[in-house]
Amino acid sequence: MTDDMITKLAGYIASEMLKQPGRAIAPDEALISSGLVDSFSLVDLALFIEDNYGVVIADTELNASVFDTLTQLADLIRSRM
Repeated sequence: MTDDMITKLAGYIASEMLKQPGRAIAPDEALISSGLVDSFSLVDLALFIEDNYGVVIADTELNASVFDTLTQLADLIRSRM
């Protein structure tokens, strides 16, 4: 389930946020701390997660200390499902 989740999250970030649908994002690649995903995009990412997985990401969690990689993000989603 996590692999599918990571693939779906990576696809969303690459196509919708980066506008680079062919861009591969590794599960352990830094998203926020590297600047790949900016603070404005975090809200869109949280909404995508809520719509697709039915979990809530609080505004205070939209930072690199909570999820900076796809693996961390998938773990957070799974822990709330």
